[in-house]
Amino acid sequence: MLILTLLQTNPVIAIAFISGLVFAISIHEAAHAFVAYRLGDPTAKLAGRLTLNPASHLDPIGTIALLFLGFGWGKPTPFDPYNLRNIKRDSALISVAGAISNFALAIFLSLPYLIAFFTSNLSPTIVTTYQVISIIIWLNIILGVFNLIPVAPLDGFKVLAGLLPRDWYHDFVQTERYGIFILLLLLVSGAIAKIIFPIASSLFAILMPGFAAPF
Repeated sequence: MLILTLLQTNPVIAIAFISGLVFAISIHEAAHAFVAYRLGDPTAKLAGRLTLNPASHLDPIGTIALLFLGFGWGKPTPFDPYNLRNIKRDSALISVAGAISNFALAIFLSLPYLIAFFTSNLSPTIVTTYQVISIIIWLNIILGVFNLIPVAPLDGFKVLAGLLPRDWYHDFVQTERYGIFILLLLLVSGAIAKIIFPIASSLFAILMPGFAAPF
């Protein structure tokens, strides 16, 4: 989907998509920075990443890709594992924080709709409003699920590493160097879509009953 084309045909949806994805990326990266800082590593804070300001988190190429290809990405949030008390555990906590922030935002945004839905108080205004908000909810779910795939450089790699027994941990982290090639293979083959969309659709159905996934 080309966002530039959507801007011409349906500007409201296009703006919701762009703003939703930008904020989803920003809260995701800021969550990494916040948890790293709380665990004793000031690297991200010193780099100006402890903020929700999108300008601090968006990658220039990722932003261009958002406009022309319909998806984008942010700058990875840096952290120094040697500032952490428990590298294995704390690295996993920092990594999972991004996905948790996206799921938390999706849940928070869906609460007014869920209350109205289950109390049979859905009004045309609420339904119309959530035709836009549902896009933001969907994007946060997608970003959270995608980043939990246990392949480097996605967050799920460090999350899984933190859960593994110590004797498996060291062997697993050695595979990080091959992660980008595995990820590209999964993307090109379409396997990523087959993994994340069924999960994301199920979560979306829970948070937004009566709505179909936007994309």
